[in-house]
Amino acid sequence: MYFNLKVVALAATLLGYTSAQSAPATNPNAPTNDNDAPADIGEEPPTVEPVPFNGDSEHLPTHPDFFPTPETPGTGAWAEATGKARDLVYSLSVEERVNITTGVGWGNGPCVGNIAPIRDVFPGLCLQDGPLGVRQVEQASAFPAGINVAASFDKDLAYQRGLAMGTEFKEKGAHVALSPSIDFGRNPTGGRNWEGFGADPYLQGELGSSTIYGLQDAGVQATAKHYFVNNQEHYRYTSSSNVDDRAIREIYLHPYVKAVQANVASVMCSYNKILQSWACENSYLLNGVLKHELAFQGYVQSDWQAQYSGTPSALAGLDMSMPGDSTFYSGWSYFGANLTEAVANGTVPEERVNDMATRIVAAWYLLGQDEEDYPEVNFNFFDENDPTRGPVRDVKHDHASLIKELGSASTVLLKNDNNALPLDGSNLSAGIAVVGSDAGPASKGPNGCADRACVDGTVAVGWGSGANEFPYLVDPLSALEERGALDGFSVDNWLNNWDINNDGFNSVVQGKEAAIVFVNSDSGEQYLTVQGNEGDRNNLTAWNNGDEVVKATAAHNENTIVVIHAPGQLDVEEWVEHPNVTAILWAGFPGQESGNAITDVLFGYYNPSAKLPFTIAKQREDYGLILPQTEVVYHDSSDVPQLNYTESIFVDYRHFQQDNIEPRYPFGFGLSYTTFDLDNLQIEEVGETEHEEYDPDMFGASVQESLHKPAYKVSIDVTNTGEIYGAEVVQLYLQFPRHSGEPPLVLRDFAKVPLAPGETKTAEFELSIYDLSIWDTEKRQWVKPHHGLISVVFGTSSEDERIVQSL
Repeated sequence: MYFNLKVVALAATLLGYTSAQSAPATNPNAPTNDNDAPADIGEEPPTVEPVPFNGDSEHLPTHPDFFPTPETPGTGAWAEATGKARDLVYSLSVEERVNITTGVGWGNGPCVGNIAPIRDVFPGLCLQDGPLGVRQVEQASAFPAGINVAASFDKDLAYQRGLAMGTEFKEKGAHVALSPSIDFGRNPTGGRNWEGFGADPYLQGELGSSTIYGLQDAGVQATAKHYFVNNQEHYRYTSSSNVDDRAIREIYLHPYVKAVQANVASVMCSYNKILQSWACENSYLLNGVLKHELAFQGYVQSDWQAQYSGTPSALAGLDMSMPGDSTFYSGWSYFGANLTEAVANGTVPEERVNDMATRIVAAWYLLGQDEEDYPEVNFNFFDENDPTRGPVRDVKHDHASLIKELGSASTVLLKNDNNALPLDGSNLSAGIAVVGSDAGPASKGPNGCADRACVDGTVAVGWGSGANEFPYLVDPLSALEERGALDGFSVDNWLNNWDINNDGFNSVVQGKEAAIVFVNSDSGEQYLTVQGNEGDRNNLTAWNNGDEVVKATAAHNENTIVVIHAPGQLDVEEWVEHPNVTAILWAGFPGQESGNAITDVLFGYYNPSAKLPFTIAKQREDYGLILPQTEVVYHDSSDVPQLNYTESIFVDYRHFQQDNIEPRYPFGFGLSYTTFDLDNLQIEEVGETEHEEYDPDMFGASVQESLHKPAYKVSIDVTNTGEIYGAEVVQLYLQFPRHSGEPPLVLRDFAKVPLAPGETKTAEFELSIYDLSIWDTEKRQWVKPHHGLISVVFGTSSEDERIVQSL
């Protein structure tokens, strides 16, 4: 999804109804917003020659077709809702059923997406961004980004965040939250990595599904997005992501397996092609995989203008067209009257439209949104001065405390030499220095740039449709000054990153007990350009001269502490080993309570327990610049850029371990102010540990109960061996036999265990046949390796193989 009214320009019309049309090489809807700051291009983005998928650029791979669309079975948790939906849908005319599938058009309702009411039996739907809370409304919260949830490795906090966001969506009158984003962090520079949950499928799956449970327990429909393999912003409207079937199942599909098991109401299909077929008319992925193999019972909605045809997309499994018109304000839709006509002339079977409408209405019933007291919409995304919306409804509640807690819980302590942290406020007689533009407030206010598309002061969120309005933003300097006033120490500051070679700067940082340097990097959605970055980051270094600021500070202060606000990985090699850089913290995009959250960590009011949800390399090339090709493709003049996922299943730490590359900081790594020990690994068989071959064409093959029932119970003792309260993230990896073709280690579960000093708790896990299986591309099913041993590996990062035991 994209677009803010302030930056919208009309797109060229995509013509035709019964066949897919080629999309333009660049989306003409995409405006730019270059900031006054110097272009932070860093090194020129690398030019990577496209690697022919399977070695043949003349014969590009495709998926087989899968028709017809499976009708929703209406089973399990969906049974009652689907029954009610069928009764309602069959009481409507064909035109009314079609209207349920078709948005009213961009700007023709108060929400970013709107389904019109049908008589007095269906009130319509309000669909609203986004992954971090209710977008572009007043008196709502700005939550930490998904990447922060990932760093917390905390399923309960993920649920609580989802529940709080869902409460705000519902109280604002939205029926459908366009959240969560479960896009995999394949490319370190990927523009929207911060919206999702990191670079591991199980981490994405657990935290994504926890978010879905929270949103839907609040009574709001969740939307899992963007289906499918939508991992970079450059060429997102035209490119084809070419992925092998094993990588599809083991890496990119798993978060959707967990979403379907969480009864997610909706799945949003993306802009890009997959193996030469548009995501929103890819019958193999929509009909064959999502609705047949995973038995998804909700509805598929298009990303905004990601629908490129009428009949083909309807037959391929698309259920809802958003925002309804094919181009903004055009009033012409691939669905709507055209779909009604297609039913009349037999191009689209009436049964297909019945199923489309039934799936949408069933989700409405499933979440209890048919109740009379469901709130009216209390905002207008397109006109904040709309008098019909009524008094602004404040929905923030006490969510600030949760936001601050999650901000602290997602701050990763990467380095802490000589116990530089935590700081003791009563022992800072010489005061502290706070350095860097990222420490201070924005000159234009926290919402001064459209969809947060600028780097002005501290960065607490990325840009694009995933961002939202800040009700306020606590900058780090203000929070640290408040702490100084309470504890009685002085706080000097220097916020100009470009004026650091002078006596004034030196006098601020010299002689202080500590100098805390804040550096940042930013990314977002392609329709906005920030400092020369078109969504995807051009570089992995600190923006706005940040590296030089760190080095200049460390040259004059022996206790330099660096705090990173970034959407993901940052290259720290220029200063990570500087003897005066004593501590480094990655704080991500922590939301409105940013300054308070980091201050609590710096001063020990919150003991850091977060872990990296990705790997930080020693050099950019280590991520796989050449082969595997996990670099963003920045330059491609072809009509359909081919994004070839030649790395297959070897992404992030799987790639580093497979190729024996030493990272700077591994996936899952993070320090604490206390210490922990793992001991007493126990493994118990609790169910069937083998699985017979099954018919891969059976309905629900990959979510069948026998695959997902517990086969083993695994437990391990965790002890706090230090002197202060803290929490450890226990990580369970599997080591498959070498002949299986799997990476050396794969994450299968994790648990955050809070412990008092000296306390021991037992962390318990379950492993299913599905967890113990790999995807067999010839048999088209999950298969547990029959030769060799599978080992359970416990540790506190992907490089910490502390306790190993074979099943």
